[in-house]
Amino acid sequence: MVETSYGKALIGLHPKLSLIFQLLVILALCSDASQKVSTSLGPKGQNLSRDVTVKAREGAPDTPDAYFESSPPQNVSALMGKTAFLTCVVRNLGKAKSVTWIRHRDVHILTVGEYTYTTDERFVARHNRDTDEWVLVIKYVQDRDAGTYACQIPSSPPRSYPVNLNIIVPHVRIQGSPDIHVNQGSVINLTCIISYSPEAPAFIFWYHGDQVVPYDSESGRFSVNTEKLGRETRSHLVIYDASPNRDSGNYTCKPSIAKAASIKVHVLESEFPGALQESSSTSLKHCGSAVALCLFILLASLFMETKRDFAATRSM
Repeated sequence: MVETSYGKALIGLHPKLSLIFQLLVILALCSDASQKVSTSLGPKGQNLSRDVTVKAREGAPDTPDAYFESSPPQNVSALMGKTAFLTCVVRNLGKAKSVTWIRHRDVHILTVGEYTYTTDERFVARHNRDTDEWVLVIKYVQDRDAGTYACQIPSSPPRSYPVNLNIIVPHVRIQGSPDIHVNQGSVINLTCIISYSPEAPAFIFWYHGDQVVPYDSESGRFSVNTEKLGRETRSHLVIYDASPNRDSGNYTCKPSIAKAASIKVHVLESEFPGALQESSSTSLKHCGSAVALCLFILLASLFMETKRDFAATRSM
């Protein structure tokens, strides 16, 4: 039988050579294994690969979790038309992370970091790196801005700090509304009252229809006087010599910090407009004449009675 393998040929030649060949193979395998073990073991037999992994973990600094401070107020009030500031303070946030402000009622993302993610330009985010404050600024607040806003930090699950916004809406009314009636040629006196406001309005405009009342007109028919009484502000609009065609219509009081209030003025036509004021003065004159006549009659009666008593005394 012919052997095709070189090893088998050696074994066939001499049994001792076969034993030597096996020993050489075993030694080669042992040396290769020892080299692999030496790469992972230290001089004292320690496992270097495990030690390197542990050292890598120990070398990485422990990053504390971000958290909210409870010092900022969670109930904020703002006067309608003014600016609202909603604040949260986040510690240990890290440079790679940002705060997100979310409107609760529609879960709408308003800002991420200092970038605005809404088309409403009244919303702006500000970050004070010295104090870790994240502020949501809402300009020209309206009724619809009232509600809860969440300051959210990236975590699993996300954590948030809720802030409730209250909108203060002053009450505006015009005395005598919705309608008043005045006579032609008389004086129109309208009083607008703004109450429940922490501060006086910066200005109050009066409108006749859609036109501003001309306070500074040369005619001198208009005058406006504003007074502050505690938490109440009053604006008085006075119009002299009322005319049906000129002064009738809708009048609106529009403060800077509140909704407008309106009143309808009806100037009644008169056949004798000049006599409206004269009638009152004439009646006073007639009343004065009647009183004088009554006094004269009374004095005359007293005089006659005194005269009769005196004559009776002399006859006795």
